[in-house]
Amino acid sequence: MTRMPLTADPAVRPAETGGEGHAFENQSVTRVGQILALFQHGATELSSADVAERLDLNRTTAYRYLSSLVAAGLLARGRRRGSFVLGGLMLRLGILALDRTRVLSIAPPHLRELSAVTSSTAVLSIWASDEPMVAYVQDAPRQGALVTIRPGSRIGMATSQMAVFLAHHVDEAHVAARLDELPPAERTRVEAAIYAVHRTGIGTALFPSGLFGAAAPVFDEYGLCATVGLIGADSSADLSEHSPLVAALRRTARAIGDELVATGGGAGALR
Repeated sequence: MTRMPLTADPAVRPAETGGEGHAFENQSVTRVGQILALFQHGATELSSADVAERLDLNRTTAYRYLSSLVAAGLLARGRRRGSFVLGGLMLRLGILALDRTRVLSIAPPHLRELSAVTSSTAVLSIWASDEPMVAYVQDAPRQGALVTIRPGSRIGMATSQMAVFLAHHVDEAHVAARLDELPPAERTRVEAAIYAVHRTGIGTALFPSGLFGAAAPVFDEYGLCATVGLIGADSSADLSEHSPLVAALRRTARAIGDELVATGGGAGALR
């Protein structure tokens, strides 16, 4: 892999020679990961001041890192003066990474049919790094209020899709750590949602705003590889275990999983 021309933080000096590299090289790689991670929570454009504040760096150091990432193609100059956005190389790598998740090539026609049948927005989510991410969205037919979500969005802890992911996660320590981050009342709600997934196989969520969510797991031959979700604005939606909406959701998740297995399977998300 081509080494990126990063400028080391002047406050960091090599601790030792030999082995797997100097301390400042490891620190530089860590900083790159931290900077790129700032773009994953809805922030599409950042300045050196933003990066400096969020990573506790001085502005000069932050700017040097950002400029080096521009030179490497991982970032590009934004429309605002002094701002930065994800670069072309990051976009190409992201597309290649998503292409490896074969569920994305199989799921869209199934989600289009599910959305039409249920008059709801259908969502496919996959596990990305250490949390689930929305990978594909099929908006509901235009009937009244449209409830949607952007691809690339992270999945909140209170959602039906997160409950499904946590219920099937193979790393109990990771699940425990995520639950430990929550206030007691919210933790109780999330634990109840996880228990419901274990009992029924389906995650559901109703919100005071009148929105609803429901999600089902998609399995390839390795285990859970994605979730199929439905979201809508019908406060009276029937989310009971054997309702037509939930039955359609189950059929769709099962059909995607069966097709994955029949064509060679995917790459199992939670490993």
